[in-house]
Amino acid sequence: MSRETFEYAVLRVVPRVERGESLNAGVLVYCRQRDYLGSRVHLDTDRLRALDPTADPEAIRRALQAAADVCAADPASGAAGREALGSRFRWLTAPRSTVVQAGPVHTGLTEDPDAEADRLLALLVLPVSG
Repeated sequence: MSRETFEYAVLRVVPRVERGESLNAGVLVYCRQRDYLGSRVHLDTDRLRALDPTADPEAIRRALQAAADVCAADPASGAAGREALGSRFRWLTAPRSTVVQAGPVHTGLTEDPDAEADRLLALLVLPVSG
């Protein structure tokens, strides 16, 4: 199987935008050649509470799920979920000042973008086990 170019961004939770502190809570992966747009999300509530004890984890989970729904073209995602894959990825990674934000877009090569989403979640989001 050949390797194809893919793009990805980390979904960050910024519970208090004015402080600028964040924690990684998901990844978005887009591979045009494989017609793939996927996401993985994981909210570490202990780390969230360390940044902001007053944060609402359920509201943040809903916001993360909304991004995942746009990736999956879930009918609940509305008009954004009906756009072409590339347009959805660009919309999800556009800068915004909300609690859930996408980091910068990076590129790489992959044979399997779905497996790449799993790998990036483990590398960039899940707690490091030591």
